[in-house]
Amino acid sequence: MHEGNSRRGSRQVTQPSSLPAVPNPESRHPTKSTSMHMSFLTALKKGSDLEKAIATAALIFRNSSDPDGKLGKATAKNLLQTQFRNFTEGQETKSNYQDILSELEEHTENKLDFEDFMILLLSVTVMSDLLQDIWSAKK
Repeated sequence: MHEGNSRRGSRQVTQPSSLPAVPNPESRHPTKSTSMHMSFLTALKKGSDLEKAIATAALIFRNSSDPDGKLGKATAKNLLQTQFRNFTEGQETKSNYQDILSELEEHTENKLDFEDFMILLLSVTVMSDLLQDIWSAKK
């Protein structure tokens, strides 16, 4: 069930080449150690692309979360718009995307834990046009 998108044909699917830029851990949490952050990134360079992707999502969540380790709804939406825009671009009119955002708004807690955040990312990914472009790209 794929809805059309006029911008769909203009996307390019590329392979990840390196670690994405990650926010400075001290920008939101001064107590988080820069040396720990650097050790993490050094170890991560040896990981597979999939390990890098999940670890980067975890690091972005951690650096964006409140001191209690949870992410506010507004922050989660902001991350979707700024860090996940290639997956959310052009999805605003799709009912599936609107349902995902409605579920986020109706979430009984005002904040998301990491599991909720990852489910949100995966839900948006599965319904996105970019994923369809990835599936249709030639190997």
